Amino acid sequence: MLSQAAKGSDVVPERRLALIHRVIVPDEEYPKEYAILVTDQRSIFIRQEKTRSSFVLRQEMRIGTALVTDVIPKSLEDYEETSLQSLTADSRNLTVPHDSVTSLVMKADKFEYRKRDFFVRIVMKRQKEIFQVYNFEMNYWQSPDRKVSIKFYAVPSGVYFKHRRQTQTRETILREYAADALQIFREVLPTRIITQ
Repeated sequence: MLSQAAKGSDVVPERRLALIHRVIVPDEEYPKEYAILVTDQRSIFIRQEKTRSSFVLRQEMRIGTALVTDVIPKSLEDYEETSLQSLTADSRNLTVPHDSVTSLVMKADKFEYRKRDFFVRIVMKRQKEIFQVYNFEMNYWQSPDRKVSIKFYAVPSGVYFKHRRQTQTRETILREYAADALQIFREVLPTRIITQ
């Protein structure tokens, strides 16, 4: 029989694979901003500090662009010194084990005009672009008898967007940001549960 020390030496450490810098989770009171740290075993939604009003975040979910450009997103390296245990123990964060996920769907929301969207209409017409926002819906077992769903919008940070806007269209930037996120999930989740 192996000793406890010997058993421990056979444990393969959890690997941090990627960081999705920014997603927004809808909420009736106040939409929540997260970064998603993806490991080979789970996805940890790391709650970000409030930097915008509820109104601004709702607009960003609709147009897919961060309206505030002076917030620098954290990188994967920024979380290297933070233990996974402390991240999962933080009640503000959400942890989704990959073996509990039953489906992941990526959708593109069609932009719905509102009366007060006059300025947005002008910008879209001038740029000859449609503001196509992508969102994901992840369903997973939170416990053996409780299945939950989390919806999040792939809204890149202003810094990410501004840099690429010099050479790419808004539509391309938003599509590539969502596609990159989808590819990250494809590397850790079974292909059969992912649809787009």
